[in-house]
Amino acid sequence: MCVDGDPQNGCSAGGSVAMKSDLRWIVGFALFLAVLTAVPYMIAFGLEDGNWVFTGFLYGVDDGNSYIAKMLSGASGAWTFRTPYTTYPQSGLLFLFLPYLLLGKLAAPPEVHLQLVLLFQSFRFLAAILVVFASYDFISHFEHRIAYRRFGTVLLTTGGGLGWLIVLAGKGEWLGSLPLDFYSPETFGFLAIFGLPHLAAGRALLLWGILEFLKAGTDQDTKQAAGIRVGLFWFFAGIFSPTNPAIAWLIVAVYLAVLGIHRRDEEWLGLVRTAAVGGLVSSPVVLYSLIASLTDPFFRLWTEQNVILSPHPLHYLAAFGLYLPWVILGVKRLLPERKIGGWFPVIWMALLPVLAYLPLNLQRRLPEAIFAAVVVAVVRGLGSREEAADLPMLKSILLLPAFLSTLLIFSGSILSARTVSLPVFRPAAEVRAFAFLETIAEPGSVVLATKDTGNALPAFAPVRVVIGHGPETINFARIHPMVEAYFGLSLDQEEQAELLSEYEVDFVLGPSASTPAPIGAERVYVEDGYVIFRVR
Repeated sequence: MCVDGDPQNGCSAGGSVAMKSDLRWIVGFALFLAVLTAVPYMIAFGLEDGNWVFTGFLYGVDDGNSYIAKMLSGASGAWTFRTPYTTYPQSGLLFLFLPYLLLGKLAAPPEVHLQLVLLFQSFRFLAAILVVFASYDFISHFEHRIAYRRFGTVLLTTGGGLGWLIVLAGKGEWLGSLPLDFYSPETFGFLAIFGLPHLAAGRALLLWGILEFLKAGTDQDTKQAAGIRVGLFWFFAGIFSPTNPAIAWLIVAVYLAVLGIHRRDEEWLGLVRTAAVGGLVSSPVVLYSLIASLTDPFFRLWTEQNVILSPHPLHYLAAFGLYLPWVILGVKRLLPERKIGGWFPVIWMALLPVLAYLPLNLQRRLPEAIFAAVVVAVVRGLGSREEAADLPMLKSILLLPAFLSTLLIFSGSILSARTVSLPVFRPAAEVRAFAFLETIAEPGSVVLATKDTGNALPAFAPVRVVIGHGPETINFARIHPMVEAYFGLSLDQEEQAELLSEYEVDFVLGPSASTPAPIGAERVYVEDGYVIFRVR
């Protein structure tokens, strides 16, 4: 956080007393948000009993189970990423999901799954605090009034768009998708804080890297040192989310190009040097991912399946339309100011159509953190620097609808926590079958189970499954109907044998006593309706 008290450097006037008060507020708000978002999880943990086990997740449970599976892989000794959700050959990938692999190494028997869930929640708690601090620092670079900084931080971390209006109107699948407020952690920050800590931590590092770039001095040595700091922030941002460095490069490159049209002085050249050094330092993650996507057969197929497209453009209008009046005012006030500071959020916002609709599989990921630029414009639009330091009550009240989607998400999560059922909870009988399988199966053994069971199983036992996660199960579209037919008793014995042979299945885990017994298989477990066969 900045502490020099110079409004021109993005710091508040008022000396050390004001800064201490500001620091107390930001620490208090960060802790409040981290604790508040933990409440629904604590409710769900409290409802565990002899019949149900909490997965640790309240939304996006399929992805959540996959994160725990990655942590379990780390706990089992892995240092490179190999998904347990496919039998396709893998050589292991560097950097990808490394934070989860490392977290897993902190767990040890017994009760490994519980430890992994608690480690995940600890990560989520810390990432929430990090992103609050980074959000405050980013806004502070453009706004020196404390009340406006605080409001902007609250808005950036808990605000949303008009998605609540679409949902309440009964149009949840409007134009083919949910409103961005309810499923896109890239567009708004609350979903990442609430359940996707790698994205929250990556966003914090991305914003801090941009700040280091914007605050770089004019001296060449200083620029080189600043470039190294920028690059390190973006490098680690890429460890948490591999697209982050590339996003930063694109935004900064366009910003420098536009700025260079108007001024090519020593300060501009210094920024170019800073960006070049930062790009070089942060490049390994991006270059490795690019090369792997072209040369690694598994990663290439996974990338082709991992399609995260942006919704209809009107969804972005619904997301940010509420802020348009304040954004327009903010842009008018930012453009005449010092170009090094004022132009950056304006150019970032102008890039939204390009970022959101580049012809890439991960196009919805590319507007990552763009809401930070929107909030800066909103805060500047709420009042010029010459106006009173206190935020006008009427103006802040007009933005209360920005928090209604978050309120719906939070209240819905409490309802999910109190509703003891799949997929948020797993049957305890199923978890006992997982535990038994872990005792008899070698790590990496292949298990055939339904897609739903196959998603949860690798989070409890270090085995591989034929199917369990849409993007990570290679050839999911081909395998899914075959597995459904197997457990739906639609395959004859020859077809069953072909399926088991093709995917080199070691065990079959069935959800009922009617699960077909493979020819020559040994039944090794039958309890509470679950059955396990040893195939080979």
